[in-house]
Amino acid sequence: MSTNRARHPVGEGLLTRTLLIGGALLFLGIFLLLPLLVVFSEALKHGIDGFTAAITTDDAKAAIRLTLIIAAISVPANVVFGLAASWAITKFSFPGKSLLISFIDLPFSVSPVVSGLIFVLLFGAHGYLGPWLQAHDLKIIFAVPGIVLATVFITFPFVARELIPLMMEQGKDDEEAAISLGANGWQTFRMVTLPNIRWGLLYGVLLCNARAMGEFGAVSVVSGHIRGRTNTLPLHIEILYNEYDFVGAFAVAALLAGLALVTLVLKSLLEWRYDVHGGRGH
Repeated sequence: MSTNRARHPVGEGLLTRTLLIGGALLFLGIFLLLPLLVVFSEALKHGIDGFTAAITTDDAKAAIRLTLIIAAISVPANVVFGLAASWAITKFSFPGKSLLISFIDLPFSVSPVVSGLIFVLLFGAHGYLGPWLQAHDLKIIFAVPGIVLATVFITFPFVARELIPLMMEQGKDDEEAAISLGANGWQTFRMVTLPNIRWGLLYGVLLCNARAMGEFGAVSVVSGHIRGRTNTLPLHIEILYNEYDFVGAFAVAALLAGLALVTLVLKSLLEWRYDVHGGRGH
């Protein structure tokens, strides 16, 4: 009896694990791998020449260039904000601390489309600041500044949310020791805090960059869809698809998917780096 009781949970556990793993693989195959295969197969439907022609048109190159510019602006801005917010939240006590944490999480709870509409209401021609902007010949909505603002808003939680738990776990002992030995604030940050959080920071930057390049909803609202000027890669894909240029749309989508796969590989390498060295900050 005791032998049967001991073996039964093992068999049940093996069956449960097999079903769970099989179900997860089936789900990933249907909803992730299969769509990716369709994207790449459609992109190469007319061969490499057709794929190359689709991603080297003037509009496609302008969309690629704008996407990279937006990412190059929004990611560093979020790194600065994420570091400052994480440092303040984890190292100091101050009134409104919980409110600041709630504000950091706000883009996760607000629809990207609503986020874009907020900027339209603020900076649009009929918005609160629209008449003043028009009087001073400043254009934010339907221009690059509006796209940058929308992207920064959507992506700013990623770096902060990656660093806050990490810095809370590490505590303040290392910084206090450095200060007691005569280091100033900048020296403490550069020589103690930053080395401890560097891998977590890189992880947050990676996620932030991936979201910045792939953002659609908020950017779609504020961009105006001006070809060659305010279309990012996701918006360019939508336009090509609506014009029934399916090969072109899938070619540009394959390029964007390729960037996502590169991000996934880098993310996996960073996670492996964390595991090998026993934590994100070491």
